[in-house]
Amino acid sequence: MSQKGRLIGMLSVIVATEGIERTAVATLASLVAGAAAGVVREVILVDRSGNDVIERVADVAGCAFLRFEGSRPAALAAGARQARSPWLMFLHAGAVLDASWIEEATQFVEGVAASGQPRAGIFRYARSPYAQSGWRDSLVSVLRTLKGDTEQGLLIARDHYDRLGGHDEGRSEATLVRQLGRSSRTLLRSRVILAA
Repeated sequence: MSQKGRLIGMLSVIVATEGIERTAVATLASLVAGAAAGVVREVILVDRSGNDVIERVADVAGCAFLRFEGSRPAALAAGARQARSPWLMFLHAGAVLDASWIEEATQFVEGVAASGQPRAGIFRYARSPYAQSGWRDSLVSVLRTLKGDTEQGLLIARDHYDRLGGHDEGRSEATLVRQLGRSSRTLLRSRVILAA
């Protein structure tokens, strides 16, 4: 089997939601091409809101659904435990990936496999053309672009994620990104726009 053939269904996408249909649907729409290409094996919507909105979205979209009470890091960890693929991609509802993410994610996974070195990818932040344009918003945009942020998504091999301890109830999401360190994380070229 070719390397490309082995990458079919390589990715489980875990999306943290807060019961808001619009943001969940925006994120799911950006994943459709990845599912059609066979790269995305499954999408798991992990919702902490307690309402039934996201469960209905999951049903219509053909996603797995997990209701969760607790912190967002613990919700993401619960989604990861349910995932079946060798690679995990974590997104927040409202994160919209540009079309180049499929090819880049595939190349990134191939590169990590070839190197044997564990690495994680974070998507590049892009300001929404509809975002506020004050100086504070511009500063936040620049900082996200330079350092990477947990809201920008995380692409990581399951075994690497497990070795690092994954997301944990007692830690923030940023702790996992810091634990990766600069040497084992890559800021990907593909962009993510964070819908409000």
